[in-house]
Amino acid sequence: MSALRARCPDCRTFTAVAVGEGYECHSCGATFAAGLVRVPAAWGAGGEGMVAGARLDVPYPDVAVVERATLDEQTAAIADALAPRPIALGGCCCTHVGAATGVARRVDRLALVWIDSHGDLNTPKTSPSGNLWGMPFRMLLDAGVVAPADAALVGARNLDPPEVEYMAAVGLDDSIDRALTGTDATYVALDLDVLDPSEVDVLIPEPDGLSADELEALLGDLASRTRIAGIGVTGLLATDRNAVLANRMLAAAGF
Repeated sequence: MSALRARCPDCRTFTAVAVGEGYECHSCGATFAAGLVRVPAAWGAGGEGMVAGARLDVPYPDVAVVERATLDEQTAAIADALAPRPIALGGCCCTHVGAATGVARRVDRLALVWIDSHGDLNTPKTSPSGNLWGMPFRMLLDAGVVAPADAALVGARNLDPPEVEYMAAVGLDDSIDRALTGTDATYVALDLDVLDPSEVDVLIPEPDGLSADELEALLGDLASRTRIAGIGVTGLLATDRNAVLANRMLAAAGF
């Protein structure tokens, strides 16, 4: 049993502690599959809705709320705060930089499955907007946290030309089979704008997305094939149906 503490979502006392890979509240006795780090930040212009989305009601104990002045500070704080079995709730997709970095420290070879309608593969030189939330996947790959061979981009349908060129250069595509081969565990970066806009409320909707049923099946299949050592959910606006969707997808992934 570790000394890591968290706030129980059932009785709201600050007594839940890590027990192995799960949590048990010593006050009310409730048990949970994972511990939650909330990251109410959006590193770009006009992302206030995503900031509020990090406060969605999800039934996991709050281990930490990470708010920092710079992205580098945020990344370090998230990586240090992760529970033994972590969920990160953003905010924008920069949340995944800290979460995947922290998970990667715990395994020999991490796979990264990035599920998103966008590539998030830009750099400051290639980004049309300059928004950092369009760069976090590339940040992780360039930092060597995960190798391109161990990564997959799933559900993308709005890529900038430099992102397409980068993917071709490093051999990055949507092959989960390739990404999982030879790896020990997986971090799932889930931006719910991968869903069709008719099913989700997001800041940057893209048409012709996955259905909720398709995404649920994808996550369930992934959980049956690899150990999902951490997951992040980002890109949400603070609506009731988004809370339902987030909880549904976390359950599908085995959390």
